[in-house]
Amino acid sequence: MELVIESGYAGCSVENLMKPLISLLLLAASSVAADAPFYVFDNGLGSTELSLDQQAELARQAGYAGIFYSGTKNIPSLLAACQSRGLRVLGIYTGMDMSKPNASYDPGLPEAIQQLNGTGALITFTVNGKAAGTDEIAVPVIRAVARMAAAAGLKVALYPHFGFYVARIEDALRLRQKAGAENVGLVFNLCHWLRSGDGNHLDERLTQALPYTFMVSVNGADPEGDWDRLIQPLDRGTYDVRGFVSKLRSMGYKGPFALQCYNVKGDRAENLTRSMNSWRKF
Repeated sequence: MELVIESGYAGCSVENLMKPLISLLLLAASSVAADAPFYVFDNGLGSTELSLDQQAELARQAGYAGIFYSGTKNIPSLLAACQSRGLRVLGIYTGMDMSKPNASYDPGLPEAIQQLNGTGALITFTVNGKAAGTDEIAVPVIRAVARMAAAAGLKVALYPHFGFYVARIEDALRLRQKAGAENVGLVFNLCHWLRSGDGNHLDERLTQALPYTFMVSVNGADPEGDWDRLIQPLDRGTYDVRGFVSKLRSMGYKGPFALQCYNVKGDRAENLTRSMNSWRKF
């Protein structure tokens, strides 16, 4: 039996009336997906076991927009593996250890930056180790990295890492200000921020950090505990990650999100798929 709508739509079936609405809904959904691409850390792609081509293919099959990569080596192969699959290299993870003599950036970083010229990839930078006058040691190195990155059209994002010298958002903001370079910002790491014990100050921290936040890492998490609880697939854990992401968006953040996967147990393809399915529900 066919239901027919009277009045101005006489003779039109519900099915025909619904087609334009369905098309609009699909268009809206695709626009949201395009507006919030989701990337994945290579520690969730078998970075120590699989080739770059295999990692890129795994990311593509699970629906991720690209890869966040550890290190400065094999950048041309990484770019080729991603570009051939329509993926982007979101950034590379590198840094410095101030406890070492003549502490500086990775010797391979200048070449990596040149190889990433024009790609928009982030140079994410950790600062570890302690020495006398530690800010004074770190800041010139950060400035040098910022100059190299700027010449290649790239940005530098300081990466707070629990247990490192730059361990908290406040540390990254302090060094960013001292470096005085416009292309220096930071990464907001959900798991490292939770581990720092700052979980009750989200609004305050976001207000301070978002103007300079170039990337946000997320994952399923319990708000307390060791790394096995602080880093889980996105569909697990009791922390309200969806609310966290919504707050970021409502406060004006329009940058990329990436899935942190450090030491997550289980089948990597299944973990990636479950996390992507949760992201799409967001």
